[in-house]
Amino acid sequence: MARIDFAFGVEHRLRAACDVVRKHYLAGRRVIVYTRDAQRLAYLDRLLWGFDPTSFVPHVRHDDPLAVTTAVVLTAESPAATREHASAPDAWLLNLDLDCPPDADAFDRILEIVSNHEDDKAAARNRWRLYQAAGHTLHAHDVSGRH
Repeated sequence: MARIDFAFGVEHRLRAACDVVRKHYLAGRRVIVYTRDAQRLAYLDRLLWGFDPTSFVPHVRHDDPLAVTTAVVLTAESPAATREHASAPDAWLLNLDLDCPPDADAFDRILEIVSNHEDDKAAARNRWRLYQAAGHTLHAHDVSGRH
């Protein structure tokens, strides 16, 4: 079963995702970022290029040939299949979808970021219940004072 960490109380979910991705990249950890929402994924892709003028987080889409050697892979496809394609068996999953990711139990660690928007909080509560029912280990982190 996966350990799933929910960071809640963020002002801007995708901006917080950029911070999380940068933190894990700097720690040498590979991360797969998942959402089925093509617009959300495209916006995150643009944010990762310029959210901080003094840092760069290398990232590619799942179908890019460089996915095998790039620390951060963005996908709207199956996260588990993306992990296999990117040869990243130890990658963590950052879920930015409103639903639980498919094949969640294929990952050791899943990160969830929850903004203060009511729709986002309601979707996160539902994901929490589904993860809990599946037997995953859940942890909540109030990060409202950080973003």
